[in-house]
Amino acid sequence: QHSMTSTTETTTLRPTSCSATSLQMSTFAQQTQGLVDISVAATRDVTSFDEWALQCGVQRSPGFQFTAGDDMYGTNNLGVQTTEDLPAGSPVLMVDEADLPVFYVFLKILKEYELGQDSPWYPWLNSLPRAYYNGAAMTEFCFDTLPPLAGFLAMKERFRFSNQFFQALAFVDDNVLSQETKQNRILARWAFSVAYTRGLPTPDGSDFKVVPMGDMFNHGTETQIDWGFDEEGNFMANSSCDVPAGSELCISYGDPTNPSHLLARYGFLDETSPASFCKILILDPSQELLDMGYDHSRMLFYRHTGDVSPEVWDVLCYKMLGEMGEYENQQALHQAQVSGDTDTKQAIMDHYYPQTAQALMEHVESFLIELDQLSARADGVDWKEHPRLPLILQHNSFVKQTFNNVRDNLMQMMQ
Repeated sequence: QHSMTSTTETTTLRPTSCSATSLQMSTFAQQTQGLVDISVAATRDVTSFDEWALQCGVQRSPGFQFTAGDDMYGTNNLGVQTTEDLPAGSPVLMVDEADLPVFYVFLKILKEYELGQDSPWYPWLNSLPRAYYNGAAMTEFCFDTLPPLAGFLAMKERFRFSNQFFQALAFVDDNVLSQETKQNRILARWAFSVAYTRGLPTPDGSDFKVVPMGDMFNHGTETQIDWGFDEEGNFMANSSCDVPAGSELCISYGDPTNPSHLLARYGFLDETSPASFCKILILDPSQELLDMGYDHSRMLFYRHTGDVSPEVWDVLCYKMLGEMGEYENQQALHQAQVSGDTDTKQAIMDHYYPQTAQALMEHVESFLIELDQLSARADGVDWKEHPRLPLILQHNSFVKQTFNNVRDNLMQMMQ
């Protein structure tokens, strides 16, 4: 047995089972032969997975427990909570090394699926979600209802699956995967979604690792868990703060100020996001624009206050000066930015504030009109044929609320 060291004491983690009252599922011993049922209506067998994880040496804090409930899409949504108080720095979870590049994880999932219950990984596969809402799972119609950035990011995920992973299966030897499996697009999309939505980035950021049990943590803007991989590649998770009993344990799956990325990549909307990208989308920004602060994680509209980050003003003013032919002042603004000459920069910004504010207001109002038009395309559409539409419409509504607050704020500033 491995042990993990907290900031105050050494604790040996032990396995705990999930709540039998919230998850009524069969036990490991009751499994019958057969393939994993990946149909949307299939039940997730988390109890068997929990027992399997114990047998594989996964270690957890005494209060580690699964939570369950139906999400807005009618599917079983699982997470992790603690039933005991966790002081900051307490060990929560350790999973032994599982070091495979994400494409090989994709292939392994397909191979283990073929083996059915003869696969040692069957309990984990049978505990996984069947329905996914990420970009790779969206229909063509879904992309017609997404705003530009979210649509671009979602299409990248669809391209990654269709033009890279699925096409690559044709080159896999028949001794590794059967022709039937390699040609099964629905199965391949499920395996891809498992690998990509439940993967955690490697320390160098070049790839992803899938960590059974570690993939049960939900995302949160406010997180309770710090995680990483030790020198041997083992997954280690510790509490990042004092966590009272009954609290959900969350990690971060990405920048909380970019809900469009979380939607496209993982298939959920983080409604706790304090801000979102301002949707001034420049596909190939120049170095000067990057110097001025063009970055999706920095050019923000704040949801509740309607505030606009300084980078939005800086980039928009620089861009507008070029469009106006004010090249000398545009160059001076850039030079003041990179040299740290705040007085010169502020003088230029103040001089062109009315034009910049008007340009920003026009952007906000035109985007709100576009957003309404995109969402209106879903009117009368059968959600059974396009089950990701409710999530997309929720995303559009979230963005609309943010932009409305920014517009109200701008109106007051421009009076």
